[in-house]
Amino acid sequence: FCVFFFFYRVIFLNNYRNSCNQQIIKQDFIKPKWTQKNAGLRSSPGLLYKQPRVLIGRTDVASVSPWSAAIIWEGTFDATLIDSIYKQQNLTIATTVFALGKYTRFIKDFLESAEQHYFVGFRVHFYLFTDQPESVPEVKMGENRSLTVLKVQSLNRWQDISMKRMEKLEKLIENELAGEADYIFCLDVDTMFYGRWGAESLGRLVGVIHPWFFDASRDQFTYERRPESLAYIPAGEGDYYYAGAAFGGTLEDVHTLTKTCREHLNIDAANSIEAVWQEESHLNKYFLLNKPSKLLSPEYMWRGINEGATPIKIVRFADVPKNYAEVRPNA
Repeated sequence: FCVFFFFYRVIFLNNYRNSCNQQIIKQDFIKPKWTQKNAGLRSSPGLLYKQPRVLIGRTDVASVSPWSAAIIWEGTFDATLIDSIYKQQNLTIATTVFALGKYTRFIKDFLESAEQHYFVGFRVHFYLFTDQPESVPEVKMGENRSLTVLKVQSLNRWQDISMKRMEKLEKLIENELAGEADYIFCLDVDTMFYGRWGAESLGRLVGVIHPWFFDASRDQFTYERRPESLAYIPAGEGDYYYAGAAFGGTLEDVHTLTKTCREHLNIDAANSIEAVWQEESHLNKYFLLNKPSKLLSPEYMWRGINEGATPIKIVRFADVPKNYAEVRPNA
């Protein structure tokens, strides 16, 4: 019995050690899908900036949401301090735009204005989806800034172009960006930058308040109101109306957003229903259930450089006036 017990103990211990070694080896090959720098909010020593105040600030706008997410307006952040904190982290900002059909005419102004105002001093990689790579103009990019052109299929309906974006973004993050970028912003190409868009916009999940509805009641929001759609938001519900032309965040969070919206768009299509504003409707439903960690004011997606509104102290990013019937297929 003693001999049997001795050999049983030896076999058990060897198997145990082998199983532990196997487990450790397997763990060595498991790598996180997303990498996120987390250096904290470290400020540079000796940096001089205006003293923060608790009782003085913007009183004409809300600067925080009901779930305590910051709403970024001019006068609610110090650009010198913000840049000092985030430039230490050596971040890469991936930025996507789609330019199909006649929308290629907007590429040059978008990129040239981005060189002047968009994450200046940061590493930025633009990813341009287009059905006409030969039409992409030469734009001089600054140091640590690059452009990758990705060919996609032409589509006959502008609604289809809108609905396909979520799928393309999901696959780009999965196949190209893991380990290559820290944050991603998804922007419309028929726009221009007119003022700073920088590190103050960084967050886990970032939505932009739509310029047409920032001062409207929720019953005026153009949510999808048909219960048959997965984008459905009932009357009496809703926080803000978010622009589909600009959203962003960390790779992981934007991947979850795009994957969910893509799945819901496909389910709607299988049920022969198309949300009233396609991907924007599904984006608003997603943000209702998954609150953004940071909101950008309409300064970051305004309705034309020449249109004013009392709370808008600066236009940072704006829609380019255009004849939609002329540039959109089937408009």
